[in-house]
Amino acid sequence: MSPRIGIVVTDAGFYAPEDPDQDTAPLVAALIARGARAEAVVWHDAAVDLAAFDLLVIRTPWDYPDRLDEFQAWLDRAEALTRVRNTPAVVRWNLDKHYLRQLAEAGVAVVPTAYCRTSDEARRALAAHADGGVVVKPAVSAAARDTGLFHADDPAAQALAERIIATGGVAMIQPEIPELSAGAEKALYAMSGHFSHAIAKGALLARGGGLIGGVYQENPVPVATTDAERAFADDVLRAVAAVTGGDVPLYARVDTVDSAAFGLVVIEVELIEPALNLHVAPDAVGPIADAIVEAAR
Repeated sequence: MSPRIGIVVTDAGFYAPEDPDQDTAPLVAALIARGARAEAVVWHDAAVDLAAFDLLVIRTPWDYPDRLDEFQAWLDRAEALTRVRNTPAVVRWNLDKHYLRQLAEAGVAVVPTAYCRTSDEARRALAAHADGGVVVKPAVSAAARDTGLFHADDPAAQALAERIIATGGVAMIQPEIPELSAGAEKALYAMSGHFSHAIAKGALLARGGGLIGGVYQENPVPVATTDAERAFADDVLRAVAAVTGGDVPLYARVDTVDSAAFGLVVIEVELIEPALNLHVAPDAVGPIADAIVEAAR
């Protein structure tokens, strides 16, 4: 019997016109074309019978940061009833950007990061970069929420760190990477550990805090990758598997930048809900659908 696959999403009312879900429709269509019974499933819809699915693939539950406890409870419920990919263990690990520290300890080159739990720690971390720029952001966030690019001595940098800490969070402070500020980030995608495509999404952060244009809006374009970049992404995913004690994730986005100061480094590894940008990389739809069908067997 053909597998029943649920593509886990957020309901349509969440999406802003400038940031729609471009992936679900072509992915569901490709799965159906391969004989699967595929449909989009709103993760917080209590009427959905999770046990009816052979596989749930977490794709665009982009409202989960606003409903974190509910999302984690959903992970527990889904895991008890069927198979979920990426696995709930990997998703939970990826929720908190302390994972970058674990990857660094495993030998992966990452952007140097200070994790600050008090205002004094934030003040000292900012002072360490007094001659340059910094990025301040929470350890648990998505879509650049509460993330800012500042000169290190800008009072707004300390204020943002203190606001994050005051809500019970941990403020991450990283040195500005000029190449990243100039839009040189590359996002490399992999399915079951195999490279599928890469995009550049341009710069997002406005200097002095906030987002360029005032809204979160990526401008994805396909981009070429080097052998070294692909090998680096492979190493990152092997490290993820080693650190989490599982297999290489079904899907992953490895955000990288090649910097003069630190070389080729990881910015983030997105294992929960990376936009696949299939509207600008249509050739990736087939291989991604193949990997999902294989995972459902």
